[in-house]
Amino acid sequence: MSGKASATAIFAENRDAGPLAAIDPRVRLAAAITFLALLAVLHTAPALAAALVAAGGAAFFARLPFRATLRRLTAVEGFLLFLLLTLPLTMPGHALFSLLGLPVSEEGVRRAIVIIVRVNAGVLMAAALLSTMGTMRLAGAMSGIGVPPRIAHLFQLTVRYVGVFHEEYARLRRAMRARGFRAGSNRHSWRSLGHLLGMLVVRSAERAERVAWAMRARGFSGQFPAFAQRPLERADRLFIFLWPVLLIALAWLEFG
Repeated sequence: MSGKASATAIFAENRDAGPLAAIDPRVRLAAAITFLALLAVLHTAPALAAALVAAGGAAFFARLPFRATLRRLTAVEGFLLFLLLTLPLTMPGHALFSLLGLPVSEEGVRRAIVIIVRVNAGVLMAAALLSTMGTMRLAGAMSGIGVPPRIAHLFQLTVRYVGVFHEEYARLRRAMRARGFRAGSNRHSWRSLGHLLGMLVVRSAERAERVAWAMRARGFSGQFPAFAQRPLERADRLFIFLWPVLLIALAWLEFG
């Protein structure tokens, strides 16, 4: 798995597909942040349903790859399923029925459903607004809305080299399996896995040092170049005008 492959697991990298691709990355990043901030305080069924529909519509207009989006949601649903099974059993409230002698509370079921809808809406909206712009433009958008440029560049490098380090980890695991190692619950397995983690840290440090040498060989002097920002266009201004309408409508459904 290469660094680029790991980035495509997060970013669709299809930058010209869909109407949302024409919107400035800074505008999309600000829209995603405001939507997620409002989503965190939504609890009522009409507001959450509207947020989920809005997120699904954004994903449709962004023309997200179906399989990649489904993989993202499947990874999230695994955790949410565990939450749906445990929260009704652990949260006090009016008992709907008993499961294995434990009361299943109505309040727990409602809270679990609220969290499931909220998380799915957030994932879909974040994917629609952010995943199609790529790491470079997202880092530029972060800098454009006031995030310090060094943090933006650090984010960009982190996304790029998480995949590189995962590739190193996979190489070490293949080498262990080629030598007959099979993980189990015993002292030898835990010692071998500890050595694997230690070697991964050493290899990662060596890779980081080689990357630093390569950057200096290409003229890097300790200062990253500034991100270029284009002026906002008509589509951007229209989006800026319409986006608060959506947020106000969701807030009215919640608090109105």
